[in-house]
Amino acid sequence: MLDKLRCDLAGSLPEEYRPNLGLSAGLDGFLCGFLGVKFEDVRQKISEGLSDDEVAEWCFTTGLRPNPAQRRIWNAFSEKLGWRDLATSFVNELKKEEGLENRPELQTAFDIIDEREGRGNKE
Repeated sequence: MLDKLRCDLAGSLPEEYRPNLGLSAGLDGFLCGFLGVKFEDVRQKISEGLSDDEVAEWCFTTGLRPNPAQRRIWNAFSEKLGWRDLATSFVNELKKEEGLENRPELQTAFDIIDEREGRGNKE
């Protein structure tokens, strides 16, 4: 999310990422909600030039500093977003838009992101 914000502020964010940047029902919004911070405030901190560590520390002092169990829960949730949940139809729509509807192995938001960015499954 922080890299996307930096790219957006620099005018170099790929167009396909713009519609979902900061979307409350997307990974950005879910992460901000989990941490108890506003996306717009995170964007402001990035625009001020804060590093990743500084933004993370700001999030932790402003909102939630996740303990190890909470971090595991977040990681499990985010890596599976789109697989048999509220984001499944969104992932399926992205697959259709990208001509990937015949790729059943692409089931999560991260599967689509990895495919877009050339890190798809190379089995």
